[in-house]
Formats: sequence, structure tokens, C-alpha cells
Amino acid sequence: MSRELTNRTRALRGQLRRLEARALAVTHLPNLYYLTGFTGDNGALLVTLGRTVLFTDPRFTTQARQECGQGREIVVTRKPLLQEVAEYLSRLGRGGRVLFEEDKLTVAQLLQARRATRGTWSWKGARGVVEALREVKDGAEVALMRQAARIGSAVMEHAIGIVKPGITEQELAAEIEYQMRKGGAEGPSFETIAASGWRSALPHGRATSKRLKQKELVVLDLGVILRGYCSDLTRTVHIGRASAEVRGWYKAVLEAQIAARAAVTAGVEALQVDEAARGVLRSYGLERYFIHSTGHGLGLEVHERPGLGRNQKAVLKAGSVVTIEPGVYLPGRGGIRIEDDVLVLEAGSETLTSVPRELMEL
Repeated sequence: MSRELTNRTRALRGQLRRLEARALAVTHLPNLYYLTGFTGDNGALLVTLGRTVLFTDPRFTTQARQECGQGREIVVTRKPLLQEVAEYLSRLGRGGRVLFEEDKLTVAQLLQARRATRGTWSWKGARGVVEALREVKDGAEVALMRQAARIGSAVMEHAIGIVKPGITEQELAAEIEYQMRKGGAEGPSFETIAASGWRSALPHGRATSKRLKQKELVVLDLGVILRGYCSDLTRTVHIGRASAEVRGWYKAVLEAQIAARAAVTAGVEALQVDEAARGVLRSYGLERYFIHSTGHGLGLEVHERPGLGRNQKAVLKAGSVVTIEPGVYLPGRGGIRIEDDVLVLEAGSETLTSVPRELMEL
């Protein structure tokens, strides 16, 4: 078992003691990967104060042994995994409080688990037990996220180079995802966004058969997965020379993004970062067109803790990675978003993505 995984399990057991629990049943796959390195798509993990047991089905026997066999017990079963977890707990005999990921489990699974333990264990829902540990990245994670950001940045620069009238949004998105894999990524961390013209005002405008035209804004939003870790990057370009109005919108969003990135440092409340961006757009009379939060945490999932919104009081921690992505969206006219991945430091921050942010008129 690697040193990083050992440290994570040790930290998790510290969490269990603070929560006065004797075990945690992990069913959310990103959390399971974080604690074990297991990449299969069917697994559960039981962490007690003295044991770590991985449960999976026969399809993943070899994979489980290869990825996380040393130092960890593996149970291969054809039963529903949570039922097997519960029956394993029953065989331990002592009983106590076992936590489960309440936002990742169905009612049917919970009832099945409670029946299997026959009252010897008390099942209590919890949220964010593993996610709290995942929020702060260790050195190995930061290295992977830097590399994911580099791949994403290279793909974005390639994509901007092929933006031209006549190409469809779908063709652009397909080329982007091909370049991700060619560059060493496992694939996209979300469905690539390529939205042009009036569709650029759709914050999540998925690629369509629409062809790009002269005098249009084009929003490109992409992310890669590298050994489980995500990047997330947006740039907005204009085909041909932009109008004074569009240049004004872009100037406001760029200044908002710069202000928000400058506000990122350990100890700052998330809402302060959001207000840094929002305040700039307010000064330009554009705040009402900024219809989402300034950013979100990034890691094994493309959206994780912390959120950077106007009501988010979470304090940023050194080692967290967040996106900074203010935007304005004017229905029927167009939209602009500029997004980068930022590593929170004890004093200040490091921007991981590197594509130029100034308005590009192609």
C-alpha cells in the first residue's frame, strides 16, 4: 500500500474517532479510489478502526488484487455489495456505530444493510467524511493536477487554432476530445462545451450541428481526466473583429477573473472570492448577467468542495484546487466565460492553466 493511501486511511480513522464511530461504509466510487486506488466501477469499502476491506464482484477480482491487494483484505461476492458489507460487520460481532454516505445510498440499500446486521450495528448517515480529506491535495495529487492542467491547456490552444467559419460545434468538440487522448489523458472530465453565436449565452451549451459564423463569440469549455484527476478550462474567442460592445463585455469578465484569482489564498472565505468577481461586474452594470457562482473545487470530481458562491462561508485551505470562472450571458446575443484552475497556497495561489486570457479575434 502506498504511503499516500496509508496516510489517507490513517486520517480517516482519526475522523471516525472524532465522530464516535467504529466504521464507515464507502460506496461513492471517487472516495473508494481515493482510499484504495481501485478503479473498477463496482466496489464498496469498509473502514473500521482496525481493518480496511474492499468488496467487489467477480469481474474485478484480478484488477482489485493488482491495484490494491497488498495490505488490504479483498472480498469478492455475487451478493449486493452493501449487503455483503453488513454481513461482514455482523461476523465481527462487537457492534457499534457505522457511518454511511447518506447522499450516495438508496433507501433500499440502507434497509437491506440494517436487516443484515440485525441490530448489532447502528447505521448513521453522514456527509462529506472522505470529501473533507479530499479537499486538501497531497503532493502526488498536486503533481497530477498540474499535468492535467498542462494537457488541458495544450488541447485548448490547439482547439483555438482550428476555430473558423464553417466548422460545426460537434466537429470542434470531437477534435478536442481526440486531442485529449492523444495528449495522454484518459478522456474528458465532462462533456465538452463548444457553443457559438447566440448559443454562447448558454452556460452549459453542449455542442450541436450548428456551424460557426463570422462575427460570433465562441465559448470552449473542456476538461481532461489524468489518472482520475480532473482539469477544467474555458476560453471565449471571437471570429472576426469584435464590436465595441462585445469588447466591453470581455474587458469586464477578464477584470473580474483577474480580481477573483488575486483574492484566492488560504484563510479567505469562499464568498470573498465570489464577491471579488461579482463586484467588478457590478461596476460595469453586468452583474445580473452573471448567473452562476465564481467557481468550485476540483479533484477526483470536476465539481467538489469547496464551492465559491455568494453564500459559501467555507474557508479556503492550502492545497485545495479551485476553478475561477466568472462569466456574463446575454440571452439571444452571446456569452463570455474565462476559467482557470488555481491551487490555493498558504500565501496567495498558483494558476495551473496557462492559455492566454486576452480577447482573441480570429
